[in-house]
Amino acid sequence: MNDSGNLDVCEQQCVHLDRVDRVRGAMLPDDAAAGLAEIFSLLGDRTRVRLLHALSQGELCVCDISAVLGTTPSAVSHQLRLLRTAKLVKSRKEGKNVFYTLDDEHVRLLFAQGLEHVLERR
Repeated sequence: MNDSGNLDVCEQQCVHLDRVDRVRGAMLPDDAAAGLAEIFSLLGDRTRVRLLHALSQGELCVCDISAVLGTTPSAVSHQLRLLRTAKLVKSRKEGKNVFYTLDDEHVRLLFAQGLEHVLERR
């Protein structure tokens, strides 16, 4: 530990150029970083996380999701619109109902791994 008691700062200023160059060469383009930040921002809402968890169990219509979450279809629809815009969920219309699923296997894996991380810390 340094004099100030801060473990988060190097005690001696030095730059490891080989490491810096390697990491700079692998940095995300700004648009990819923005897209990933948007996804994590959307996942920062408890209702949307619960909604995604429900859809990870299988396809549900808006009314089903509303019943599962104990909220109004209007509130569910608003959250689904945000998730659909970010391509985390997709929809299909059948008659007068709109059914939702997770958009693809990437979303399922992202959600499952995040949940696994949270549960192993308990």
